[in-house]
Amino acid sequence: MKLAELHKTVLLTEAVDALLTDPEGVYIDGTFGRGGHSRAILDGLADKGQLFGIDKDPSAITVGKDLAGDDHRFVIYHGSFTELNELPATGGVDGILLDLGVSSPQLDCPERGFSFLNDGPLDMRMNHAQGESAAEWLARAEEQEISRVLWEYGEERFSRRMARAIVREREIEPIVTTARLASIIAGACPKKEKGKHPATRAFQAIRIHINRELDDLIECLDKALELLKPGGRLVVISFHSLEDRIAKRFIRKHEKGDPLPSWLPVREDQLNKRLKALGKAIKPSETEVRENPRARSAIMRVAEKLA
Repeated sequence: MKLAELHKTVLLTEAVDALLTDPEGVYIDGTFGRGGHSRAILDGLADKGQLFGIDKDPSAITVGKDLAGDDHRFVIYHGSFTELNELPATGGVDGILLDLGVSSPQLDCPERGFSFLNDGPLDMRMNHAQGESAAEWLARAEEQEISRVLWEYGEERFSRRMARAIVREREIEPIVTTARLASIIAGACPKKEKGKHPATRAFQAIRIHINRELDDLIECLDKALELLKPGGRLVVISFHSLEDRIAKRFIRKHEKGDPLPSWLPVREDQLNKRLKALGKAIKPSETEVRENPRARSAIMRVAEKLA
C-alpha cells in the first residue's frame, strides 16, 4: 500500500472549500503530510493555479515528489512551515492551509516512536535526521523540566509523579523504547481515565516539545499573515486545545486591530484590523468521526485577510 493511502485526511472538503477563492491563485499547504488536502486543492485549481507544499517529514517529501512529478502546478519543499515566507511566491498567496499534529502513517509506524501502541525506538521527531530525539531529551532533562513539559503541553495533572518515575527509572536502565516509557508513565498514574491510555497526554506533550510545535505555530501564523494577499484565506486545523487556542487568539487579535487605549478617539479604519474570522469553528461530522476516530478532536478555524 502506498504511503498516501495510509492516511485519512480530516475535514477534507470543508478545508478546501474554505481555502479556495481563486482557481488561478497561489496556495500553500504548510503541512503536506500524505497529500490529501493538496490533491483536493489541485482538483480545484485551473491550469494557471499553483500550489506549494511543505513538510518536515522525509517520508512526506517522498510522496510529495511523486505528486510534483505528475502535476506541474505543484512544488514540494522539505522544511518547516516557519519557512513559508522563503517560498518563491513574491506576489503573495491566496490561501494557506495548516493541518497540525501527526499523520496516521507517523503514528502507526513503530520506528517513528510517536505511539505507545506499537513498541519502537523512542524518537518522536518529525524529521528524524535533525534535532534531539525523545530518548535523548529524557536521558538528560531535569525532573522539573520533564514535569513542566508534561503539564504545559499535555495538561497532565500527574506530571510530577510521572517525571519523578522517569528520572528514577532511567537511572536503572536508559529509556529508549516507547513501550518502556509508556509502562513507566502508566505505573506512575494513580487514577486511570476510562477509554484513554495513561500515557496519552504525556506522549503528546513530549512530541510537541521535541518538535517545537507550538513555538513554530506562533512563528508560522505571523509569517502567514504577511504573505497572504488581501482577501486571502488562512485555514488552521488543530487536534489539541493548546494549538486551537493559539489559532483562535491570533485571529481574534488581528480582528480587533492595534491595542490602543480605550479613551483614544480613533476611527474604525484606523485600528489596523487585518483579519476577519469566517464563521464559527468547524468540527468533523458524526459520520467522519465514525469512519475515522482520530478525527474526533479536530477543530478548524478560517480567517480572511483584510489588508
